[in-house]
Amino acid sequence: MRELKTDLPIAEFLETHFAGRQYDALRRAVTRTVEGYDAADPWRASTLALRDEWMARDDGQHGRIAQGYGGLIEYLASECRRHGVALHLGAAVTAIEEASGRVAVRCYDGATFEADAAILTVPPPLLSEIALPLAARERAAAAADMGFGNVVKILFRFATKWWADHGGRDLANLSFLISDATVPTWWTQHPAAYPVLTGWFAGPKADRVSSLTEAELIDLGLASLAEIFDLPPNRISRNLVAARAINWGNDPFARGAYSYATLKTREAQSVLRKPIGEAIFVSGEALYAGPDMGTVEAALASGQQTAQTILMRSPTTPSRARRV
Repeated sequence: MRELKTDLPIAEFLETHFAGRQYDALRRAVTRTVEGYDAADPWRASTLALRDEWMARDDGQHGRIAQGYGGLIEYLASECRRHGVALHLGAAVTAIEEASGRVAVRCYDGATFEADAAILTVPPPLLSEIALPLAARERAAAAADMGFGNVVKILFRFATKWWADHGGRDLANLSFLISDATVPTWWTQHPAAYPVLTGWFAGPKADRVSSLTEAELIDLGLASLAEIFDLPPNRISRNLVAARAINWGNDPFARGAYSYATLKTREAQSVLRKPIGEAIFVSGEALYAGPDMGTVEAALASGQQTAQTILMRSPTTPSRARRV
């Protein structure tokens, strides 16, 4: 991968350089990681982007927000309100109009909001569903060149950490695993002691279960754990306290998991990071050009970059800009 000069999809890279039968396990492992971790289609995912991601990955201690990402959202919302921001929840935007350097944002319920600028932070698949001025529509079309994977997320809370001592193996420190089961990717809350397992069924395979009910997805998760740990499914289900399954591809405001880089993504990012007209901006994890695309850190970094761009372009005082 270090020697690669011309980009190509990771699936094609594997078929080109590791086609022999002796590499079957390697190809399967790489494909499984691309689908199960990056939620990406191996026939679209950029090999150069994956190389940058994998070689830049820090294998040191990883962190987790103790209160969950809800704690982060609550903090940001609190800081916004402290600076005079009004948050309008349940206001689904259908159109943005621009005139004389200002915007009018129109919502599904008929409400209209006017402002000096609009920042679009919706997932890439939703950009085409918001009516935009012609120039903005043409610019937003570049989002089609970004990868955007689907995911089904399954959460199980058990009475005990039954997997910690399994078959004589000490798995008390188990953090993350990828398997060959139908729901292949699972992680724990380690180092916290909560008896919770999170399943991650991502990539093109997740599209095939779009019609399954939540109960059917939960059964799929339990069957996968039974296969991974070689236990009867009823032995695992007896320990189950609560379960949820969310198919993010069916969520109208998400349409999937997060972005990944295709061969055309860097060019698309360059197009979308430029202001559209005088007052429409696009921001979010999909616009981040570093190796951490598809993460919360990328979303925060992109938001800060967009805010700085607006502040540098705006003649307003910082206090007023914060309220816009």
